[in-house]
Amino acid sequence: MNYKTYLNKILILSAVLLLSTGCFKDLETVPIDPDEQTPNIVYEDFDSYKQILAKIYAGLALSGQQGPAGQPDIVGIDEGFSTYMRQYFKAQELTTDEAVIAWNDGNLYDYHDQDWDANNEFVAAMYNRIFYQVSLINEFLRQSSDDLLNQRGFTDSQNAEIAGYRAEARFMRALSYYHGLDFFRSIPFVTEDDPVGAFLPEQTSATDLFNFIESELLAVEGELMEPGANEYGRADKGAAWMLLSKLYLNADTYIGTDRNSDCITYCDKVINSVYSLDEQYDHIFLADNHLSPEIIFPVIFDGVHSQTWGGMTFIINGSIGGGMNPGDYGSNQNWGGMRTTSKLVQKFTDIQGDPIFILEPNAAQTFPQLQVPGGYQGWDPANETTVIGSINSDGVYEGYLNLENDNTELKFTDGPAWDVNWGDNGADGTLEPGGSNIVVPEAGYHRFLVDINALSYTITKTNWGLVGSATPGGWDTDTDMTYNSDNNTWEITLNLVPGEIKFRANDEWEINYGDDNADGSLESGGANIAISDAAEYTIVLYLNQTNFTYSIKRPSTDKRGMFFTDGQTLEIDDISQFAQGYAVTKYKNLTQDGQPGSDLTFPDTDFPLFRLADAYLMYAEAVVRGGSGGSAGQATDYINELRNRAFAGVGGTISEGELNLDLILDERARELYWEGHRRTDLVRFGKFSNTTDVWPWKGKVKEGIPTSEHLDIFPIPAADISANPNLKQNDGY
Repeated sequence: MNYKTYLNKILILSAVLLLSTGCFKDLETVPIDPDEQTPNIVYEDFDSYKQILAKIYAGLALSGQQGPAGQPDIVGIDEGFSTYMRQYFKAQELTTDEAVIAWNDGNLYDYHDQDWDANNEFVAAMYNRIFYQVSLINEFLRQSSDDLLNQRGFTDSQNAEIAGYRAEARFMRALSYYHGLDFFRSIPFVTEDDPVGAFLPEQTSATDLFNFIESELLAVEGELMEPGANEYGRADKGAAWMLLSKLYLNADTYIGTDRNSDCITYCDKVINSVYSLDEQYDHIFLADNHLSPEIIFPVIFDGVHSQTWGGMTFIINGSIGGGMNPGDYGSNQNWGGMRTTSKLVQKFTDIQGDPIFILEPNAAQTFPQLQVPGGYQGWDPANETTVIGSINSDGVYEGYLNLENDNTELKFTDGPAWDVNWGDNGADGTLEPGGSNIVVPEAGYHRFLVDINALSYTITKTNWGLVGSATPGGWDTDTDMTYNSDNNTWEITLNLVPGEIKFRANDEWEINYGDDNADGSLESGGANIAISDAAEYTIVLYLNQTNFTYSIKRPSTDKRGMFFTDGQTLEIDDISQFAQGYAVTKYKNLTQDGQPGSDLTFPDTDFPLFRLADAYLMYAEAVVRGGSGGSAGQATDYINELRNRAFAGVGGTISEGELNLDLILDERARELYWEGHRRTDLVRFGKFSNTTDVWPWKGKVKEGIPTSEHLDIFPIPAADISANPNLKQNDGY
């Protein structure tokens, strides 16, 4: 049964939750509601254990005992802001190049400015959420000890089932303690062996906390279900292996010890298990992403049974604004909050829906013009769209006009009036002042070449194509272009190889254009145009202006770059303006067949906390960092599996020689952006704070500046430091 169905059964448990750490004033009263049941009563019922386990999992998603608001788990901050995943996302993304937010609620801008201190309420909310989870789990473990279970008279099979729940709970506590280690390093430490009630816990070192997390995960590894065997949304061996992999990959950052070989070992376990890459990247982030074979451990959301103003409600609705239509994302909300910076956008070869120009068309320029009035345009010599130009100002005019009908009649005029005009009395290509109408027998796209000095002209019907060593037909056979009547241009999308191209009319060399200066201006018989990379290109030929030009662009290839750009600027001058910075459209409350989720405000989309692609990337990084048990060839293959999916198998692969840490960090950004990894990654790579690696508005400066290295970890909240003399503040705060 889908574990989402348990999320509407967790309203029982304020009384079960709270071992106080002695530092959280809002966590020192048990229960919040005096009418709620006490632990001894709750735990007498075998069915309550699974419901309480559901509460533990829901602690990552929900804000309290009543959705979407009403009975908060923690106080001191707006309940909608208080959820674990909302705070986790903010701490991991808003502090980096991957996200900015328009709202300056409280001290929220401190995150992207990188100038937070120990009084920041969002840092405190993340800290309190971690320890709320730890407190809840400690009480569950305390109440499910062998002695208490025996006293309650459960059967052997029930005791065995509860033992499985305990293993999952220990995993969940290790997960929260891992977040505590990552965010704060040295923190207060409590387990089920500590007393219930108000007391002042000791502060553990980062090394001791690391060792505890590792020992807990290794201890429960054998007790958790096999990968994929548990109910969706619950931890199994795969989740434990992923968390161990992440712990080991970051070990040098956390405790100064290289554990990359261990990272490879546990990544191998994940990779060689039941998980597989989803064939379509975008399916991982949709309302039915529980169907994805790639997700190892999600934080689950349900629009009916687990309503919250945090989590995916925040991520999806908070990233809709400006000219975006909420219905396109399965929502009825338009919060106008989060976007990304140009630093992330520029990591993609090109942008879906907004291809990158290899060469942009030149703007139309003004040259001496000859008007071409005729029956096709109402005999209007003042029509500025039916002119040809003399780019050398020498009385020789060239241009292209599309004539829709056979036997079109026309003339040439000098200026937007009939005072000076030419026709052809003998239909012989010779012009006479005031002469007869010129008749063009065939409809089509025609080249006009007029020499007023010699009073001569030619009109040639043309069809255009590409020719050259970069094209499928080489220099012998044209690849035909298509006329776009809406834009009055010739266009083609095709795969090219490294080589050269030219534009040629009618499969002959009589009329051809190249680019002598590689500047976008076409010259008759000009130089070949170089194509440097094998890829799919869209090429547009603009003969509809007096200076002929063209564009070459790469259509979207990396499908992971999901941005909304209409009406949005790439660069940000004012973070508070949603229209500045591209919006991210990665997550949607839509199913694979385009249907909205069960509720338009509260999404069904689950957050993919752990997925297989991350294991591929961790493996590759651990290999490059010198870990044993893996190979550079295998690491390259894993990277290429991700890139082949992203690039649809065309032009995306790398060679083993290109595999390095910079590429891996960029690949992690492209693959995992907005999935809660970026801050941790940048810290591990030494590119988060005091580094020349900056991004827009880092350090509260538009261009970005380095910041202090102490910001690599967050401060212990000032309220906890004041309440507990056993705690020492992190350096720099």
